[in-house]
Amino acid sequence: MRDDDTITEADLNAYVDGQLTPERQAMVEAHLADDSGDRERVAAWQAQAATLQALYGHVADERPPARLATWRLVADRRRRLSRIAMSMAAALALVVLGAGGGWVGRGLVMPAASEMTLVSEAEAAHALYAPEVLHPVEVSGEEGAHLTKWLSKRLDRSLIIPDLASEGFSLVGGRLLPAAQSAAALLMYENGEGARVTLYVVPQAGGETAMRFTTKGDLTAVSWQAETLGCVLVGNLPRDTLMKLAKTSYGSLDAGSNI
Repeated sequence: MRDDDTITEADLNAYVDGQLTPERQAMVEAHLADDSGDRERVAAWQAQAATLQALYGHVADERPPARLATWRLVADRRRRLSRIAMSMAAALALVVLGAGGGWVGRGLVMPAASEMTLVSEAEAAHALYAPEVLHPVEVSGEEGAHLTKWLSKRLDRSLIIPDLASEGFSLVGGRLLPAAQSAAALLMYENGEGARVTLYVVPQAGGETAMRFTTKGDLTAVSWQAETLGCVLVGNLPRDTLMKLAKTSYGSLDAGSNI
């Protein structure tokens, strides 16, 4: 074990980097006052650190280009792999359909299991929070800028919260929820009659998908993939109304995912 009174090279490096406790720093400074050799070494290191900071310190504060964001690189790679997989699946489907008929290939056009899980999560969240009177959301729609920044950070995506006013719905607010694979954002909207819809959003790579309808009881869900986001709009409204809301939401979220 190290004698606490012994000053090591590690102590000197930590002193230059400002990583010592006040007590240890005082000991190092007392040592340097008596040791001219170490004092010169530390002075040289400090001068070198100052030079590097002057030359390259600004780099640490620079934001990397959006095209180099980790999630975007991962999404691009997954899309490439997905295209290969889809090509192989299409070739296999032709063989299967040719050999066994349409019945065997019926599953190829069904929603993926991950999409059904996403829809189930969105429906459960809507059923839990949409009827809530006192605390339907964590952050109100009046704090739109804060809500956008908070959810973008937690989902690691540049979100643009959809404005559905043109369809008669105003933003009540949003909240953060746990999802199967990540965090999820739940946005709630309400029209003049008090009808509410929720938009459930999770970070999920996989390219673009068509909008699908799912009905469970009196709730209808519209689900889709917007480049790097999995989205589900849920409400107890006619399908054509939900489709209009979904299309408007898609336009905003897709624009945000490309920032």
